[in-house]
Amino acid sequence: MIRINLLPFRLARRKENIRRQVSIFLLSVILVSFAMVWYILEVDRKIKITNSRIASVNNQIASYKEKADRVTQIKKKLKVLTEKLDIVASLATRKDEQQILLEELADQMVPERMWLEKLTVNAAQVSLRGIAFDNPTIADFMRNLETSALFASVDLKRSKTKSFDDVYLKEFELVCEKKKPSNKPDASEEKK
Repeated sequence: MIRINLLPFRLARRKENIRRQVSIFLLSVILVSFAMVWYILEVDRKIKITNSRIASVNNQIASYKEKADRVTQIKKKLKVLTEKLDIVASLATRKDEQQILLEELADQMVPERMWLEKLTVNAAQVSLRGIAFDNPTIADFMRNLETSALFASVDLKRSKTKSFDDVYLKEFELVCEKKKPSNKPDASEEKK
């Protein structure tokens, strides 16, 4: 019978198997290394892109912050200007109001029998101090003021007799509440 020694073939086959496993292991290590390097490079690239976007957004935020600061300053200036315009408008209406008040006061005075020495006006009331020939003149003046559209609650605070070069006159002081004036039509509108 013929005998064949298969041991060297099995040994060679085992060596080949070991070589194949080592080469597969080394190739998988190299492949995993390449995959890890590629993954690290990809993550690094994404980090750089994200950092550049962050820098770009920060630049935009800085530019918008400057614009927002300018807008805030403009709003503050606009508020100040609006307040000034409101003050000018209120002064204009108060000027017209004072003019109407003085015209009405002049219309209500008793002619050639009295005169005013002092007029004090605030938002709610008018104080008058003047001199008249007698008490009926003061009463007529008070009645005229009460019938006026601009004055209400006329109160006589004091009235006393004073001598001026042997002429006895009545010095008086009145306080009355103000009503809102209705704008009188101008003389040019009355003629139409």
